[in-house]
Amino acid sequence: MKIAASAHYVPSKKVTNDDLSQLMDTSDEWISSRTGIQQRHVSCGENTADLCAKVAKKLLQKSGTAAEKIDLIIVATMSPDCYTPATAAIVQGKIQAVNAAAFDVSAACSGFIYALTTAKAMMKLPHYQHVLVIGGEVLSKVLDWTDRTTAVLFGDGAAGVLLETTTSDSSFLSEDLKTYGNLADRLQAGLTEPLSKFPANSSHHFAAFKMNGRDVYTFATHKVPLSIETAVTESGLKLEQVDWFILHQANSRIITQIAKRMKQPLEKFPMNIAEYGNTSGASVPLLFDEMIEAGKIKTGQIIVLSGFGGGLTVGTQIIKY
Repeated sequence: MKIAASAHYVPSKKVTNDDLSQLMDTSDEWISSRTGIQQRHVSCGENTADLCAKVAKKLLQKSGTAAEKIDLIIVATMSPDCYTPATAAIVQGKIQAVNAAAFDVSAACSGFIYALTTAKAMMKLPHYQHVLVIGGEVLSKVLDWTDRTTAVLFGDGAAGVLLETTTSDSSFLSEDLKTYGNLADRLQAGLTEPLSKFPANSSHHFAAFKMNGRDVYTFATHKVPLSIETAVTESGLKLEQVDWFILHQANSRIITQIAKRMKQPLEKFPMNIAEYGNTSGASVPLLFDEMIEAGKIKTGQIIVLSGFGGGLTVGTQIIKY
């Protein structure tokens, strides 16, 4: 399969670190020095499916593909519009892709990579020749906006790709997916606890975003390099042959440390976290599309796409653009 088009969309409202300092005990210096984040985009009225549908329409327009030609839509998200229907199903309705099957993938910040791998497997079947893979988040709706340890980190946005089958060599060379469920409690959001008795006093028990930052940092800086090295080796390439490492934008310190551990120049690890913050499942495709729009990613280059986060999970794809 090949990437026929890429696109992204972010809400227009920007919330700076100074804006957040009016809501909680924090400052621009505190946030930017620890994370690299200067601002984030926050949705006002648009839900996750709205953002993803705008990306889908851009992908159709860029590629000149009719909506009825889409066979499958996969949305990677940890902030769906509702438990059911799937966000992807809502997107399918919004763009009138009447022939497309649609479902969501839940792998948090690794979600887009997991969704790509799922699409890759399904596109070996004759029924799926045109596939939309989109990562989309409205994380602002699951945050505790009084908690400076988590609220300052995240932003809203969506991005994705249109995949098509091809008779030439595939653009996707290899992948590596890992899940560490024993660390599941290190990063959680939107928990609904089971009833402790019946009838219950309240309808549900909801928990906002919770994260053990130190453990997630250790996990990311150790497991992501291992995943990338495994996938690159499987592709028959060497790290030195990789032109760009497009990593999940969680924290600039994490990305810097990953580059150091892999003994690769930091210049090969682009970042846009200052503008968008951590957009979870949208993070990797958003940066990927920005790099294409800027003319930095060129035909024939070797690209590493790698996400990491809740699960805990890591996902890496090696592509030749």
